[in-house]
Amino acid sequence: MLKTIINRGINLRKNYSQTSSILSLLNDDKLGQHVFIQGWIKALRKQKEVTFLDINDGSTPKSLQIVSSKKNVPKVTVGASVSASGLLKQTAKGQNEVSATSVKMIGECDLEKGYPFAPRKRYEPQYVREYLHLRPRTKTFASVLRLRHAAYLAIHNYLHQNHYINIHTPIITANDCEGAGETFKVVPDNEQLLKNMAKKDVPFDNAYFDTKAYLTVSGQLHLEAAAHALNKVYCFGPTFRAENSISRFHLSEFYMLELEQAFLDDLDDLLDVVEKMIKHVTADLLEHNFSDLETCSQQKIEYSWIDKEFKRIPHEEALDIVTNKLNKTVSSKTGFTKGDEVALTHYFGHVPVFIINWPKEEKPFYMKQINDDQVAAFDLLAPSVGEIVGGSLRENSYEKLKAQIPESNSQLDWYLDLRRFGSVPTGGFGMGFERYLQLVLGVQTIKDCIPFPRWPHNCKL
Repeated sequence: MLKTIINRGINLRKNYSQTSSILSLLNDDKLGQHVFIQGWIKALRKQKEVTFLDINDGSTPKSLQIVSSKKNVPKVTVGASVSASGLLKQTAKGQNEVSATSVKMIGECDLEKGYPFAPRKRYEPQYVREYLHLRPRTKTFASVLRLRHAAYLAIHNYLHQNHYINIHTPIITANDCEGAGETFKVVPDNEQLLKNMAKKDVPFDNAYFDTKAYLTVSGQLHLEAAAHALNKVYCFGPTFRAENSISRFHLSEFYMLELEQAFLDDLDDLLDVVEKMIKHVTADLLEHNFSDLETCSQQKIEYSWIDKEFKRIPHEEALDIVTNKLNKTVSSKTGFTKGDEVALTHYFGHVPVFIINWPKEEKPFYMKQINDDQVAAFDLLAPSVGEIVGGSLRENSYEKLKAQIPESNSQLDWYLDLRRFGSVPTGGFGMGFERYLQLVLGVQTIKDCIPFPRWPHNCKL
């Protein structure tokens, strides 16, 4: 029995090591050689003596055609997983295909038992979203996932090349960085555990940590601590906001790139960091992942902004344009709407726009004051999406920062210490990763830029 299991494991490893990716075979790798592939059937056509299978293994949006004698093909359907071996050759039209001598079923897919996606049919995103666990099987969303990976990797590579250090900031935190009260509270779902850990002067819900704990809304404050020793740092991970919004731009859980840099006292220098990074990463995607971009885009995308300077305007000028030139009403309580943000990018020729020097009351406590009314802050607005990045210079005056910390965020003595011991001017920003993907991929709804979206009244899987 043990010998059988060992031999089976050796065979599996042997098959896996011999497997060629469809991406490599479509690029003429091993042309004229015997190859072995594994994947899922995307289309199936039968003729009198021959069966044609379009196989995809997830490495590319394109499928590889398998041609085999009918007798060599088991009873399969679209969606089934198979392996095939045979000769890689070119058709008269110059397309690569495999003339298979063997096709084996790995996992069947009975279309009559509830599989939601019929072959050669496109579905609306709302329908596909009902089947999150099967959504990666669709051609469009598979492209989204590959592009998400490519963008994530491109960002890391770019920052590494520019000497930024990746910091793993905590997901469970004792502070609400933004001070807006949009936090998810962390409490163990075990009442007996809390009773066992309870202390006399500690509220029952706080028994585990002896203090309130939340899912992070930002890693910024922890990044600032690292920046005061390592200079150029960033984090890239999940972030949580308890907002009752179901708009196409909001999620309860999303990924955010956050960057902090020490010895930075000029807002324009920070804007340069943002602009160069976004242009570089987008150009990288266009160069290496264009077929996926074509597959998943839901609208015609204009990328000419990559070669143009991003516009930089003060908040006062942006407000004047929206109210007096675009004839829109801006509420003093809510500020610019998403429609206002997009309209501003249209006004400047569909180019991303930095709005700088914001009213103090519209921004969090940690942003550096320019005067009594303004802070050195910015939002970057992108065509069709609106805000995708927000940042600022950080207040490095101990006395000013202490006076600005809200009572709801009182456990920040450690944050004040950064201004007491070897303080330096710092600046940083946060970029919503899914909103950036909306911009570059041309995806209408942010829920279709993340594998398993969470939003109010929805936490499937």
